Amino acid sequence: MKPFIHINALTVAEAVAALAAYDGRARLNAGGTDLMGLLKDEFLPEYPQAVINIKNVAGLDYIREEQGMLQIGALTRLSDIASSPLLRERYGALAEAAQAVASPQIRNVATLAGNLCQDVRCCYYRYPRHIGGPISCARKGNGPCLAVKGDNRNHAILEGRKCFAVCPSDTAVALALFDGQLLVAGSAGERRIAVRDFYTPLGNQLGKDELVREIELPAITASTRQTFHKFTLRKPIDFAVVSVATLITVVDGVCSDARIALGAVAPGVVRAAAAEEFLRGRTIDPASAARAGELALAGARPLSKNAYKIEIAKTLLKRALLGHPPAKPSQGIVHDKCPHVKTK
Repeated sequence: MKPFIHINALTVAEAVAALAAYDGRARLNAGGTDLMGLLKDEFLPEYPQAVINIKNVAGLDYIREEQGMLQIGALTRLSDIASSPLLRERYGALAEAAQAVASPQIRNVATLAGNLCQDVRCCYYRYPRHIGGPISCARKGNGPCLAVKGDNRNHAILEGRKCFAVCPSDTAVALALFDGQLLVAGSAGERRIAVRDFYTPLGNQLGKDELVREIELPAITASTRQTFHKFTLRKPIDFAVVSVATLITVVDGVCSDARIALGAVAPGVVRAAAAEEFLRGRTIDPASAARAGELALAGARPLSKNAYKIEIAKTLLKRALLGHPPAKPSQGIVHDKCPHVKTK
């Protein structure tokens, strides 16, 4: 790694001030699971001048309920989210999403805000310097998205434009399901950003002097049925090929409320509004679950090598709606259009 200035911030205000002083040439370090790879591979055009350590900021690792809202501190570890009795009982999809991230060692240091703000995993964007990188691309502000005509197996099939890299965060999928909001601190004060609006095709909505301080979720009753399904080629360390989170409320056998969030298929998290509306007022059975999958993926515009994601997403959504457990690591998923992936 190249030399850089290391700053230990003890408060949110100190971290914000340091970010402002370096004007985009500094990086935050919390768990460091993404940052270390960024620094070692040097895939960005400019190496950061400073790394701002926020692990020592006190009071940002909490899970609590206040005034009808669930509040989670930005530095709360994924392992604590996955094991929280409150979250497992009331926000089970979020606990399952946190549990699905990487390995126990990573979950023990990775933070919720870090998982939300991690950089995309596109092979062109992350092409290491030691084997010929960095490579210019649309996300770096110079050139087209190379995946459009290249290796796009893991890229967006929905809402792709400019850059087709997908949001790699598992927890973002669950948080969007709950209509979560991020409390963001910056030089101009604090503001809220909906998780669904946080991601753009070229990055997230954070300014150069901003950081996520807290994540807020509205109250959810325990009577909802929640699931998080994630398909990967290898377990447990891979990022999702497709992920699906669902929240279903059933009264007298009929769906009264449905929420569906799709991950790893777009630059951000996709809420399947048409499928949600279709399910409300209906009995959820194999036929209605399959129709919901068709509606959820109706707008898909796959690239040359990633149409297989459509069938995987439909299969995961159907399994989730019917209450099937997530597939075990040894189980495959899917279909004849994707020869390197088997499914049931």
